[in-house]
Amino acid sequence: MDFAAVGRKIKELRKNSGLSQEDLAEGICTQAQISKIEKGDVFPYASTLYQISQKLGVDVNYFFDIGTTPRLDYVQEVFKQLQIMRRSLRFEEMMDIVRTEEANPLFLQNKKNMQLLLWHKGIYLWEVKKEFEKAIVTLQEAVDITYIKGKVMQEREIEILLTIGAIYYKHNIDKAVQIFEEVNGHLQSLPHINDYTIKTRLFYNMARALTRLNRIHDSNKYCEDAIRWCLYKDSLYLLGELHYQIGYNLELLNQPQKAKGYMEKALIVFELQQDDKYINFINNKIKELSALK
Repeated sequence: MDFAAVGRKIKELRKNSGLSQEDLAEGICTQAQISKIEKGDVFPYASTLYQISQKLGVDVNYFFDIGTTPRLDYVQEVFKQLQIMRRSLRFEEMMDIVRTEEANPLFLQNKKNMQLLLWHKGIYLWEVKKEFEKAIVTLQEAVDITYIKGKVMQEREIEILLTIGAIYYKHNIDKAVQIFEEVNGHLQSLPHINDYTIKTRLFYNMARALTRLNRIHDSNKYCEDAIRWCLYKDSLYLLGELHYQIGYNLELLNQPQKAKGYMEKALIVFELQQDDKYINFINNKIKELSALK
């Protein structure tokens, strides 16, 4: 563990937050202890490091990563770019990033970093190459790199499992639902969720799968739970898609006016997000539903 690197990062975050050593130490330890930690002379107990991370507004694992991974900022930038590619569906660019980094020692010599590449490699194997079996094997390998059976599954492992379910959604809908239920169980085992969007994605994917199985009321229940979760977290993430899904479900139930109301709410969200790929489609759906009595 590189104590000096951890200490430097604590000092940098403290200064960025406008805190003195005394401010940071308050309720945790002494000012002298913070000084020693920042100089790399000592490494804090895990409980102390956790309290420091909470006061500085970062995940405690961030400090452990800094202490064990050289050039962490570079790895984090790769993760950020891959996340952007994943959420904007730019899978060919994702493939280019993964191929570039596969021979990088920063990834080859660190399980968590290699897991990151395998996760996104599995995604592009399906989305770009359409190689279903290779994609599933690669994603399962990504989970297995860090997951210890019998232990609580961590967030990234859960995200990768959710990705496996999303791929099965187009290949075997019953298997997809089974995986989504497994993901839900793992999520409930976590004492705290750092990335709240995982829960939103799970509920949205489950809702879509249940619609395909003609379990419309169950699908709407997941959408409603997800919408409440979004509102609780003050998040627009997938909020438009969730309102559209309820509208689509109501259309299937032959309730066009109620469906139209949810489509209009979805349209508002997409317009706020300036998400043009859905706006024209939903406008046309609203016109179709308006024509129905």
